Amino acid sequence: MMKSTEEYRDSLRSYNPRVFIDGRQIENVADEPLLQPGINGIGITYDYASKPEFAPLMLAREQETGRMVNRLLHIDRTTDDLLAKLEAIRILCCEAGCVQRYLVHDAFNGLYQATKRCDAEEGTKYFERFRDFMTEVQDKDLSYGIAMTDAKGDRSKKPHQQQHMDSYLHIVEERPDGIVISGTKAIVTSAPYMHGFIVMPCRAMTPDDTAFAVCCAVPVDAEGITISARPAGRPGEEAAVFSKRYGQTTGIVIFDNVFVPMERVFLKGETSMSEHLTYAYATHHRHSCIAARAGFGDLLIGAGASIIEANGLDPERHTHLRDDMVELIKIVEGFFATGVAASTYGQRDGSGNIMPEPVFSNIGKLLMATQIYDMHRLAHNVSGGLIVALPSPDEDHNPITAGTLSEVMQGNPNIPTAKRMQAMRLMDDLTASHQAGWYSVISLHGGGSPEAMKREIWRNYPVAEKKEIVQQLMDRDMLTRIDGKKPDKQPGRCCPIGCRVPGFLLNEENQKEAAE
Repeated sequence: MMKSTEEYRDSLRSYNPRVFIDGRQIENVADEPLLQPGINGIGITYDYASKPEFAPLMLAREQETGRMVNRLLHIDRTTDDLLAKLEAIRILCCEAGCVQRYLVHDAFNGLYQATKRCDAEEGTKYFERFRDFMTEVQDKDLSYGIAMTDAKGDRSKKPHQQQHMDSYLHIVEERPDGIVISGTKAIVTSAPYMHGFIVMPCRAMTPDDTAFAVCCAVPVDAEGITISARPAGRPGEEAAVFSKRYGQTTGIVIFDNVFVPMERVFLKGETSMSEHLTYAYATHHRHSCIAARAGFGDLLIGAGASIIEANGLDPERHTHLRDDMVELIKIVEGFFATGVAASTYGQRDGSGNIMPEPVFSNIGKLLMATQIYDMHRLAHNVSGGLIVALPSPDEDHNPITAGTLSEVMQGNPNIPTAKRMQAMRLMDDLTASHQAGWYSVISLHGGGSPEAMKREIWRNYPVAEKKEIVQQLMDRDMLTRIDGKKPDKQPGRCCPIGCRVPGFLLNEENQKEAAE
């Protein structure tokens, strides 16, 4: 059943989570003004799925059931799926900044891989449980938050070494019918207005950390859950042109002896699988993050171009503006291109899932994370200092000053002053406000720190093969490979001529093979 924004909002009324914002307990999440920008952002994922012109991107047929589901709840099977997900997220985030809901897509795909592998290697029965849960979420078109990042405590110590055990979520009791968990998840996107949480480990666990190797699903209002959150965006602030309408909250979620029935448990002490699960999720998620910030980049490019025009300037004549805009475009399309490459060279998993190529995924996320500040700087260059010097919107209606300001603050005579001011305030909201700072930090650290990306790039890149090339060159044996080894591989290449092209370019026979 596909939902609209209003149906999603109404569905939240059937839950009663314990939520605190600014020290005040929230009585009704669905109608709480401080959360409306975040709810609106999630709502975009529902509304776009109902638009016929976007259906090929926003909907997908789930192989497990044969039903059409929201793209953000779908298991990727082909390179086409990865490319469609990438484009869908970019479009959605261009509308709403960050639509938040793509995290459940990444968790679903990571869990699909990990539970099937765990069953094969450990003799567990997790895959069928997860598939049943996934199907229920797809059928009801639910939104689930990802409770992955633990509070972590003393970061020099492993989970079992912590002075305060609740710094990491862990199993405190096992029962025949389920488990009891306690602990704290520190950064849970959209926590208050989710239907539930998928709890996941945030790191590889050692045998001493068995109690911390846990993955499960719980309703948002399960007994023992408390959420401490911040406002979503800048609701009620007239100057917040964008974030008064669209925003996002994060929450600290405290689990205090929360019971989880066994049918919702997908990992229970199998420490060998915790690393595989976190790796699979991280790869899918970093690929999605690339698309999300490309959508945000589209907003910056559009706002920058609008301000240049409103200021009465022409990038063709004022080449420094053109150069800065081109640099901004280069950054955005550069890291998005790595997402396309990661999709094109996607790697099929033994579960039937296809995972984005990890080197390109991590390079793209690293580029985005470290260049978000350059994006802001370039946007500031083309906008000028007026974006932070404007009076509040209330001054637009001040009978003493409004007339004068309207005259003297006009730039391009063909563009009304009010429209110029609107573009300026939009750029301020996106790049210079406290909400803009949030976008910067979440871009830098969301999905893992830059160090995590560097580690994965180094671990997966074929450096040894590059050394072989140089050695053979020095041995004057560059073209003759008598040892029978394959030529050098770029990320994603599995044979000398490279991988096949994406599914939409394959012939019918190959398309059928890919589907199978």
